[in-house]
This record gives sequence, C-alpha cells and structure tokens, in this order.
Amino acid sequence: MNFMKIFKMWSQMSLVLRIFVGLVVGTLLGLVVPQWTGIGIMGVVFVSALKAIAPVLVAVLVAASIAKASHNLGARFRMVVSQYLLSTFLAAVCAVAGSFLFPVTLQLTNTAGGSVPGALTDVFSNLLMKMVANPMESISQANYIGILFWSILVGFALKLKGSQSTISVVHDFSEVVTLTVRWVIQFAPFGILGLVFTSVSENGMEVFTHYGHLVLLLVGCMLVTTFIINPLIFFLLLRRNPYPLLFICLRESGLQALFTRSSAANIPINMSLCKKLGLDEDFYSVSIPLGATINMNGAAVTITVMTLAVAHTVGVDVSFASALFLGLIATLAACGTSGVAGGSLLLVPMACSLFNIGNDVAMQAVAVGFIIGVIQDSVETALNSSGDVFFTATAEYFDRKKG
Repeated sequence: MNFMKIFKMWSQMSLVLRIFVGLVVGTLLGLVVPQWTGIGIMGVVFVSALKAIAPVLVAVLVAASIAKASHNLGARFRMVVSQYLLSTFLAAVCAVAGSFLFPVTLQLTNTAGGSVPGALTDVFSNLLMKMVANPMESISQANYIGILFWSILVGFALKLKGSQSTISVVHDFSEVVTLTVRWVIQFAPFGILGLVFTSVSENGMEVFTHYGHLVLLLVGCMLVTTFIINPLIFFLLLRRNPYPLLFICLRESGLQALFTRSSAANIPINMSLCKKLGLDEDFYSVSIPLGATINMNGAAVTITVMTLAVAHTVGVDVSFASALFLGLIATLAACGTSGVAGGSLLLVPMACSLFNIGNDVAMQAVAVGFIIGVIQDSVETALNSSGDVFFTATAEYFDRKKG
C-alpha cells in the first residue's frame, strides 16, 4: 500500500522535477559509488529507446501533417527556416568574435581515427546522397535528411491522390506512435540518472582542469547565443519579451537534451512541448524535425571555435575576414551535422582544410573535442534542441500577429 502511494506521488510530480531528482541522485551515485557501472545501463537503454522510435515518429508525423494540412503554411515555414539559418550564422559570428578576443591554443598530443568529410564539396555531396537514400534504410539508420525528404514527398502525394480514409489511417498511426513516445519519455528520470552517473563516474572534474579555457570559450559563445542572439531575433520580430518562452524551452527541452546529447532523440520531447504551448500540429510536426537537421547554432560554434583554436596552435595567421568566411562555411556545414552525440566534431577537419591544416593535426583536435564532449556536446545539444521549439513558436506567433 505504501509503495502504491509513493508511486502515485511520483507519477503526479512534474516530469521536470522528476528529472531533477534523477540528476541529483545520478550525480551523488557517480561520486560515491562509481564502481557500480550497471547503473549507467538505464541511460543507455533510455537514449536507445528514444533513438529507435524517433525516426518512425518523424516519418509518420511529417507525412500525416502534410497530407491533412488544410491551410497554407508556406509563410510560417519560410519564417522558421530563415530563423534557423540566421541564428546559426550569428552563432558562428559570435564564435569568431570570441576566438579573437580570447584566443585558445591546444596541446595536440592525442590521436583519433574515423572518417570525416575532406572538403566542403564532400559535405554537400553527402547531404544529397543522404537525401535520396532508401527510405527504409533512412529510418533504420536514423538518417533524418532522408526521412524528411521522403516523408515530405509521401505527404504531398497523399494530399494529392490519397483518399480521406487513407489519410485518416496514416494520421491514426502517427497518434499511436506519438502515444508510444510519451510512454518512453516517462522513463526519462531514470534514463538521465544513468547518463549523469556515467558522466560523473568516468570523467569527474578533469575536463575543467585540463581544458578549462577551451570549455569556457565554447560554453560562453553558446550562452551568448542562447540568452542574447536568439531572444534578440524574437524581439525584433514580435516586439515583446522573449524570455518567458525561452525559459520554458530551456526547462522543458534544453534540460533533457543536456543529458541525452542528441537532437534526434529529443524530437519527441520537443513535439510534446509544442503541443503543450498550443502550437499548430500541422506546422510543428514538420518544423521540429527540420530544426533537428538544420538549426545547429551550437554545432556552428563548436566547428568555428575548434578550427580557430587549431589555427592558433599551429601558427596559421587568420584574418578577421577569413574567420567570418569560416563562420559562413560552418553555418552551411552545421546543417549536415548528424543529430547524435559528437556529430559536429567530425566536421572540424573539413573546416581546418580551409586554412590548409592537415587532416592528421585536425583529427587530434577532434580527439580533444571528444574529451570535453561531456560538457561541450551537452550544452551544444541543449542550445540546438531548445532553439527548435523557440523558433517554431516565434514563427507561429509572428504569423498570428500578421493575421
């Protein structure tokens, strides 16, 4: 009986509060009993479950939303895409300014392996190939560019040729998948407990002592983007206080993304938040997956800061104009960043090639990036994912204001 009361009280608590409890417990366990590695399995299982269901959710939601859309969403889509790209570019510019004001050098003694894009043309080629990949393969491999491309085509095909009953079946299936995702999200506190435990038990506070300057620069640029640049875009469009919406997005979306470290895994959470905000499902069911693909403010910061840090380390003289061009390239390249942990780091060698920095040196910087990833990638994902909801809401509020 007592257990049932405790369970009922736990279930009635807000999800954010339950996540905070998981965060605190995970931190304490990581410090006190780091040898209990089995605790971390909860985090792996939770993120794996989200990553497994998210591609299916995106595929059916996008197709169903386009098929049943009864009004013109073109203006809103243009607005949200413009915000995604503008904020990403301004984040890169912020990273350039920060790197010139507070230059960072690295101790490039580590090595790393892996395949990375060799040039900007390779990035665009990869984007095109991902777009036309086999749709079933795209879902199984969480290729969100391919998922979006085929889902949009199928949605328009259903809208033009599908019967009302067929569209209803697709919509009902999207509702079933959405409910499944909500069940999974209820286990977020335990998943985050496991994720925090793993991070604390494995890394401790070493990242602060060895790479503190670099971490501060990366996080500082991301915080400026989060609390100044993005709200400024909102204010210029709507002429009202952006911070109530921003804090909701950070609390409900950014907090969870901070620990899952995956924009893709956070798509279902953002969908739920958009519904809670009363936004148009036809709109956000497309704009949120789109944002997880091209709204990469944090990735643009990471690519720019890490590339300029390598340039400073090896003695490459980078002019401010060249650095701004790097910011533009980082903006375009960030759109091809995979929505998984560490995705932006693999584009650093491509950006380094702009300054004729060899791949062997650049890959050492990637290794450094993975060392500090417990902080860098967490904050980056929180910025990216919360921004998806923030700009989706901004675009809809702007459309309502015009109407």
